[in-house]
Amino acid sequence: MNFTMENILFLGSVLIFFSILMTKVSHKFGIPTLLVFLFLGMFFGSDGLGLHFYSVEQAQFIGIVALSIILFTGGMDTKIKQIRPIMAQGLLLSSLGVVLTTAFTGFFIYGLFQLDFIPITLTLPTALLLAATMSSTDSASVFNLLRSQNMELKDNLRPILELESGSNDPIAYMLTIVLIQYIVSPDTVSGYSVALQLAVQFLVGIGFGLLCGFSMVKLMNYLNLKNIMLYPLLLLVMVFITTTATVYFNGNGYLAVYLAGIIFGNSKSRFRREINTFMDGFTWLSQIVMFLVLGLLVNPHEMWQVAIFGLVIGLFMMFVSRPVSVFLCLLPFRRMSRKAKLFISWVGLRGAVPIIFATYPMVAGVDYSNQLFNMVFFITLVSLVLQGMSISRTAIAFDLKDENASQEKVFDVELSDDINSVLREEYVHNDLAGKTLSELRMEKGTLVMLIKRDLKYMIPNGSTILLEGDKLLIIEETK
Repeated sequence: MNFTMENILFLGSVLIFFSILMTKVSHKFGIPTLLVFLFLGMFFGSDGLGLHFYSVEQAQFIGIVALSIILFTGGMDTKIKQIRPIMAQGLLLSSLGVVLTTAFTGFFIYGLFQLDFIPITLTLPTALLLAATMSSTDSASVFNLLRSQNMELKDNLRPILELESGSNDPIAYMLTIVLIQYIVSPDTVSGYSVALQLAVQFLVGIGFGLLCGFSMVKLMNYLNLKNIMLYPLLLLVMVFITTTATVYFNGNGYLAVYLAGIIFGNSKSRFRREINTFMDGFTWLSQIVMFLVLGLLVNPHEMWQVAIFGLVIGLFMMFVSRPVSVFLCLLPFRRMSRKAKLFISWVGLRGAVPIIFATYPMVAGVDYSNQLFNMVFFITLVSLVLQGMSISRTAIAFDLKDENASQEKVFDVELSDDINSVLREEYVHNDLAGKTLSELRMEKGTLVMLIKRDLKYMIPNGSTILLEGDKLLIIEETK
């Protein structure tokens, strides 16, 4: 079946409908939801139920739009006070780490495809290009897995992983574009041009990210719209303006939109709850559509032809190039434990970003680009299966999971930004069970507002007796 104007809305709705239903199955069996979307796209595709989707350009466009939303929302959820202590580690991993991963993996791929019994022979630039497309950890996969599983980690590992995955796409993108330019027309690429292009990409990306981020905050706080739900729509439009305007002036749109998200998320703005709810829902829709489209784009029978090569390269990245790169980048940070570094190495997830980057060689007409795309797709599947399904167990095995912080929030309550107080939730354990609220030693300006016991909510007073397992909603006055 081919996509037409008459059936695209129906087929798209059916795909998204089944994707949402499958999230329940994925949570039950510990399968990454993004992997489910990929498989669902493959199931409905040309080798499955027969939906034919071959437009690499359209898939690339959908991926860019989705990544803009995902990175902005990830930036909104990134708290500066959490990333400030680990800024150096995260930025080293997202820059030097990407370069090292590309170099180690690229030379391995080059050596692998020089073997006599392998029918394909890749040049060194092409091998490095394949490595570059896969060199960054995927923001969509990392954000989705850590947040959907409500996973809190010790030693500030979660902020490190989220900062790395949110900020490492620009380097991988630049490496991919420069290597394509060198392969297609080597005479136009020089050390000076590459350095200049990198500088422009980063400076323009940072400049537009700062400008657009602060503009979003100002506009949201001072624009008086009668309909509240127009505010998140306005923000969404400004996200797209940020991406496209940055690219128009030769900057890096991924960097700009992530930085704008950090600025907006760490500033006071009106209607925060409505904006967060809208953006979270739209982010989920973007992830579903992006992974479905990428699943439809691949032809599984072609992918299996390069599966052995993809498996070998994927395992090399998981167990050699990624760990070596991480340990080299984190060498100056001697206080970080070996287990923490190993865990960071293991969360080098591949996802939509490598697949989208793998479409650029296809559009440019690079030799063996179709085989490169299929290998990247297969490596992504291997990464999501082996790494994505074992992250929680690995964190527990390394004793890096913070069980207390991982407790799911049960009170859907937020304070207005103009109230100088914060809300926190706390479980009642054995040491407090049986005591009354009046017996608790609480600081001045602290009050227990609400208690959840089983399925009931209680408004407490000083004589309320606490039971083990009670969940307290506490308000604290900020100084």
